[in-house]
Amino acid sequence: MTELLDILAQPAFWVAVLRIATPLIFGTLGVLLCERAGVLNLGIEGIMVAGAFAGWLGVYLGLPLWGGVAVAALTGAAFGLLHAALTVGLALSQHVAGLGITLLATALSYYGYRVSFPKVNTPPTITPFAPMEGLGIPVLSAQTPLTLLALLLVPALAWWLYRTPSGLALRMVGENPQAAEGQGLSVGRTRTAGIVAGSALMGVAGSFLTLSAFNAFFFNMVNGRGWICVALVVFASWRPGKALLGALLFAFFDALQLRLQQSGGSTLPYQLYLMLPYALSILALVVVARKASYPQALMKPYRKGER
Repeated sequence: MTELLDILAQPAFWVAVLRIATPLIFGTLGVLLCERAGVLNLGIEGIMVAGAFAGWLGVYLGLPLWGGVAVAALTGAAFGLLHAALTVGLALSQHVAGLGITLLATALSYYGYRVSFPKVNTPPTITPFAPMEGLGIPVLSAQTPLTLLALLLVPALAWWLYRTPSGLALRMVGENPQAAEGQGLSVGRTRTAGIVAGSALMGVAGSFLTLSAFNAFFFNMVNGRGWICVALVVFASWRPGKALLGALLFAFFDALQLRLQQSGGSTLPYQLYLMLPYALSILALVVVARKASYPQALMKPYRKGER
């Protein structure tokens, strides 16, 4: 217990929590947008890989850091448009289409890396975003601007979803597309817009890893974060505020297991520490998911005129 209290008292621990949570916040908000529109996007894992690679490569080739973020967002949006064409336009299985996009985006990113750097054993590096030391706010000052952007996006997205006509339209096509069509809305266009915007956020989530957390691209760096984001949306009951809470909760467990491993004061196998954030997150998910109110049209293809 004393060791745990010592860890929690360290500002560096909370800095790590917020840093680990940042790509999860972007990714979870992206999944939330897609699913609020009624479409499950299992392409997130591959889209994050593609965003990480495209953003990093853009900066390596001379773009400014924010230009790299924009490239990552456009890359995510492009894969989102493909996902929308398959699931909204052709009404194909959302599970299969999403997994296919994950495989496609990951393979294209790795292929692009090998083609761009055929004789390089160590990934080239860039100069990443610098911490916002002049901000003067504990913990947040040690973060980069992308973390601040992720935190600001949460209330902005919540306001848009619940306080604007376009946000209401997005939620409506995810709940009752027939009623939305009856009000003159284009279900296909609205769902496509939601998927494209959500996928752009997934691309930004990946770019955080190469432009902020690290300074290079390497294989398997996303390491399942996309799947965690899909689970966090369920934990959050499809609400942005709770999505932030879920991302911070998982990041807390993840940062804690790293500190416990580094302390070296325990004889427990390190695999138990690695399992800790996932096991506790699954437990929290089981407790919360029973009462979750999911979008009623989620994963249900819609064809105009059908009842």
